[in-house]
Amino acid sequence: MRIISGTCRGRQLSPLKGRDIRPTSDRIRETLFNILGSRVRHAQILDLFAGTGALGLEALSRGAGHAVFVDRSDTACQVIRQNIHRCGFHEQTTVIRQDLFSPWIDAGIACRRFDVIFLDPPYDNGYVLKTIHQKTLSALLSENGIIVAEHGAGETLTSSLNLNGLDIFRQKKYSRTTISFLNRTQHQP
Repeated sequence: MRIISGTCRGRQLSPLKGRDIRPTSDRIRETLFNILGSRVRHAQILDLFAGTGALGLEALSRGAGHAVFVDRSDTACQVIRQNIHRCGFHEQTTVIRQDLFSPWIDAGIACRRFDVIFLDPPYDNGYVLKTIHQKTLSALLSENGIIVAEHGAGETLTSSLNLNGLDIFRQKKYSRTTISFLNRTQHQP
């Protein structure tokens, strides 16, 4: 796994080992960042279920201002710190070890607003909808912020579902993966 573009282009990242680990492929990451385009520059990034930190680090490499990485695994947080060190982004990052389904939210997350939130949980277990249904998630978005949710193609995420004040404005489907782009519901006067 490597950084695809930007100041750290080609930099190899430490992997996270385990049979349940499914890193976002280079092809999917490249497509998703092409869709995001200039939104990433100077953006505040929140990388949930961060794993290796590849999505947040790719955003930093492309000019994001700061990235907060959240994962419940101590091992994942150690790998994220190694990858931050490899890329030299110490001053632009925060790593938080937290279970996203715990009843409290870390102050390092709660007091901020994010321009891009990456949501990449393990597939096919309902974590995408469970995370979206948390009231705090949409409150973490900046005024024009977006959520980029990666989920299994078998996990249905449609506008007909209650998405807690969020709308899907774009989806990109691959064989086993779907990327959904969400923003706050735009109410018509």
